[in-house]
Amino acid sequence: MDEMKENKLIETGEATAILPLPNNQKPITVIGTEAIRKTFDEGTLRQTINSAMAPGVSQVVLNPDAHVGYGAPVGCVMASPTHIYPGPVGVDIKCSMSLLAVDIDEDAIVDRETRRALIDAICERTPTGTGRGQRHVKKARPVSEELGRQLVAEGASVDVCEQLGIPPEWAQRCEDSAHVGHDGTHDALAARLELLCNEPQFNTGKRLRFGERFAGKMRQLGSYGGGNHFGECEVVRVGESDRAKKTAEVFGLVDGGVAFLSHCGSRGFGHDLAAGQFRTLQDRFAKWDIPLPGGDRNLVYAPLGSQEANDYIDDMSLGANFATVNHLLINALVLDAFQEILPGIDGRLVYFISHNIACKEMVNDQLQWVHRKGATRAFPAGHHGLKDTPFADTGHPILLPGNPQDGSAVMVADAGAALSCYSVNHGAGRAMSRTKAKRELNQKDVDQSFKDRDILSNCRNYPIDEAPAAYKDFEEVLKSVKLAGLASEVARLDAKFVIKDGDKADD
Repeated sequence: MDEMKENKLIETGEATAILPLPNNQKPITVIGTEAIRKTFDEGTLRQTINSAMAPGVSQVVLNPDAHVGYGAPVGCVMASPTHIYPGPVGVDIKCSMSLLAVDIDEDAIVDRETRRALIDAICERTPTGTGRGQRHVKKARPVSEELGRQLVAEGASVDVCEQLGIPPEWAQRCEDSAHVGHDGTHDALAARLELLCNEPQFNTGKRLRFGERFAGKMRQLGSYGGGNHFGECEVVRVGESDRAKKTAEVFGLVDGGVAFLSHCGSRGFGHDLAAGQFRTLQDRFAKWDIPLPGGDRNLVYAPLGSQEANDYIDDMSLGANFATVNHLLINALVLDAFQEILPGIDGRLVYFISHNIACKEMVNDQLQWVHRKGATRAFPAGHHGLKDTPFADTGHPILLPGNPQDGSAVMVADAGAALSCYSVNHGAGRAMSRTKAKRELNQKDVDQSFKDRDILSNCRNYPIDEAPAAYKDFEEVLKSVKLAGLASEVARLDAKFVIKDGDKADD
């Protein structure tokens, strides 16, 4: 603890700072105003330092939404040219955001009965809650085990999309529509899946073998899960600047239009893969008596080129492909629900972007694995990674959820994002633990605050550990991003109803 107190953040700008490291190592880049930096507790800073001093790590960035996670903090970026780390990806592989634009304006959803009908129609198609899947709702799109095997190996291929009723062109508006194995092929993923399904002792920590659980996990496709995952109907407020208006047009956003924002990941499938990898690597470290960075079991790693690294990359990619198709299927189901209640309308995917993934990218003129945990890619206009995409001349959409009452934001990266490995925060970030929120917040006050703002929900009582007060000040978080020169606002999203995991509302 005494050593921790000696580590001081040194301000370098209105919303930037550095955290020095011993032995003249490259300091940690910190993004955040003074007010935001005060939200970083000792546990968060300790995890950041442990991550930065781990073998093979070349750069670490701490974002404004940072808070304690497993091994590495949620809200960090970590780059390495030589090693792969499960911790700075996390257990919900490729947890992501997606935004669907619907061809109606806000007048169409003013009526509470219309919004309640939309909520019911969506919930008939997209289950919420841990362990809940297609069999729990009336209008799901079932996924066979055969199709499941195809999609986790191929991602959002044309054939996979067509089989699930997903418009194939939506894949062009994904950060990455398909992930490949360690050797750059989909065949490696198919082979890895076959091995896992026949492996008697894959370390998932479950009584059933991975293969015996596979079909059940595929039945979770098209579902949100629990915790901080959600679906949210929005009204779009495009910014007043010429740049915001022109960028919004490229993104497909209309001022006063309606959109639907979704947050979820790879569900139980990705969790099993990640949990298995953590246990396998932890067993290796114990067997070979390898020192753990900061003594933290969740900062295990594997040198690139080793069998352990290849296995992790393959498993991460399997989970990432599941997450991609899960989001696209949810958006197709949501659009189907809107079309049931408001016949004759259409919609299109604006963007799908991850915040729990490791990808090979150029950092400081070197190809490195960039690990983003609770962090979002932010490529500006002209970035080589956007070549031949619809966003080459603008930068891609960045989807930043705040909370239903303060709104969310659509942003676009600026050239200054190079400072943060072309990354920004993935949202507001927690200010309270779930336990503290349940202990200190009042359920009646939380529910009344939603009624006062005319924001409907599928829940009888809004989950108190997900209440807006449990999260950081979203305006201060956005201010940090803008003042640091990382990104600019394109539009705000004002919530009109929310889909969360909870008991069904009775009104």
